[in-house]
Amino acid sequence: MNELYAQHFEELARFCTMLCRDAEKGSDLAQETFLRALEHAEQLETLTQQERRSWLYRTAKNLFLDEARRNARFLQRQQLLYEGEGAEEPGYAQTEAYLLLSKLPQELQTLVRLRYLDGYSAAELGEMFHMPSATVRTKLKRARQLLRKELYT
Repeated sequence: MNELYAQHFEELARFCTMLCRDAEKGSDLAQETFLRALEHAEQLETLTQQERRSWLYRTAKNLFLDEARRNARFLQRQQLLYEGEGAEEPGYAQTEAYLLLSKLPQELQTLVRLRYLDGYSAAELGEMFHMPSATVRTKLKRARQLLRKELYT
């Protein structure tokens, strides 16, 4: 792992800085990528040098995109709270969404809130709840079906 860090950190940090357009955030993203690499050290040992490098870049890009999605969702939630134009009360849409969510079973409510309001990925939720990400996606699909049914009946 030390060798991997020594060989690729500077290059990866430049790539991350380019993604983030901020040197400090880029360095943080590169460090986060290497923390993720430590978690997957056994898997990385089975890869060739080029595959390890690709894994680092792909992981850095995915971490960046996950963070961008979380930030976008956070801004959307903030906007819902403070929207007042065209609505009788600020935050009306958000209140309506939470009322609709309350019609779901508790487990599905939790998954939907974490996925769509807090921005966690299916893989992250799978780790949190100790289930495969495919199971999380299936449960989210079921929740969307129930919500759709509730909306249109």
